[in-house]
Amino acid sequence: MTLIVQRYDMISLRQWLCALALTGLAIVISFYWFDRRIALFVHNQLPHGTPKVAEPLTYIPDPLIWIAAITFVALGLVGLKGRSLSKMQSVLLVCSVSLIVAETIKNELKFVFGRTWPETWHQNNPSFISDGIYGFNWFHGGQAYASFPSGHMTAVCAVISVFWIYYPQLRVIYSTIVLAGLVSLVGANFHFLSDCIAGAFLGVSIGLMASNMPASIQQMKRGLTWESDSSVRQSRKQI
Repeated sequence: MTLIVQRYDMISLRQWLCALALTGLAIVISFYWFDRRIALFVHNQLPHGTPKVAEPLTYIPDPLIWIAAITFVALGLVGLKGRSLSKMQSVLLVCSVSLIVAETIKNELKFVFGRTWPETWHQNNPSFISDGIYGFNWFHGGQAYASFPSGHMTAVCAVISVFWIYYPQLRVIYSTIVLAGLVSLVGANFHFLSDCIAGAFLGVSIGLMASNMPASIQQMKRGLTWESDSSVRQSRKQI
C-alpha cells in the first residue's frame, strides 16, 4: 500500500528553518532564565532520593531501539517477498527508521554539547543541584555529560510525529503523551526544560523527514520506470 502524505501535513524547508530558529531561541531563553529556577523548585518539592529511585525509568528508550530494528528487518523481509505492506505496517516501518535515525543523531549531539544533568542520579555524576555545575562542556563525552538533548523526548517525538501525519484523528492523544513525557522528565529533574525542547524538535524533525521518504521513493520509482520505458522506445526506433 502506498502512503500518501497530504501537502498541508508536511512542511517546507523554509518552514523547518524558521522552526529551527524559534527552537534555538526558546532553548537560549530557557537556558538563561528558566532551567535553573525550575530545577531548584523541583528539587525542593521532591522527596529525598527520588532521582535514585526513578533511575530505572531512564532506560525505557533502550529496548525501543531493538524493537525498531526487529520491526525494520521483519517488514523489510516482507517487502523482499514481494508482498505489499498494509498502511499500519508501512507506518511502523517509517517509525522504525525514524526512531533508529533519531537515536543515532541524538547520541552524537549529546557528545557534541556535553551538558551536565540537573540532579546527581548516575554514578555520582556532576550536576547543578549537587555541585553547582551548569552549562555545556563541548565534545566532552560520557554519561555524566549527556543531558542535552533529551533522549526520551527525542524517541517519543520521533514516533509520535509519524503517527501525527498518518493518523491525524488521534492528535489529541499524541499531544497528551508528549506533554506527559515533558512534565515527567522536568518534574522528576531528569532533564532541564531546554533539554526537552531540543529533544522534541529533533524527534519531530526526524519523524517528518522519515514520513516524506515513501513519497520520495515513489517519485524515484516513477522516474526509473519512465527512463526504462524511454530506453525501450529508443532501442525500438534504432531497430
